[in-house]
Amino acid sequence: MQKMLAGELYRPGDPEIQAAQAANFAWLARFNASLTLSRDERRVLVREGLGSVGERTGIRPPFHCDYGFNIHLGSGVFLNFDCVVLDVARVTIGDGTEIGPGVHIYTADHPRDPEVRRSGLEYGRPVHIGRNVWIGGKAIILPGVTIGDDALVGAGAVVTRDVPAGATVVGNPARVVAPRKG
Repeated sequence: MQKMLAGELYRPGDPEIQAAQAANFAWLARFNASLTLSRDERRVLVREGLGSVGERTGIRPPFHCDYGFNIHLGSGVFLNFDCVVLDVARVTIGDGTEIGPGVHIYTADHPRDPEVRRSGLEYGRPVHIGRNVWIGGKAIILPGVTIGDDALVGAGAVVTRDVPAGATVVGNPARVVAPRKG
């Protein structure tokens, strides 16, 4: 577990890691069955399962993650239906950020060397999403990416590298586009 949290190569089958994942899956089962609960009741559940959660933050189930404790959400963050966060490393999402349905955020990564990959070792790289970011539905954020404050990620974009503050990115791989006039 310590290697995983430090971003070093680790074995996902480690008993401590498996126990943490099992506990998270039990929480996810409760949270994902909570759609009929009020926002306030769901917020209580979100605070139970995630590392930190700001005020007025909401997640619409279903939601999926590996551990939960590596996810840190600022105030006024919104994740729409069917988001996936592979949080083997820290994921930080800043105040006022809105994330569309079906967005995937990945910190889990795999060695590029096929021999090391065959050994079953993995590692993670943190993802940081700034304040007041808007991420369109079905976008994918890859390991190690930082998205700057006030950025916009178009629907379906695959973000493979850092996004500057205030930029708009679209496509696969995501590229900065010129702002629209008027």
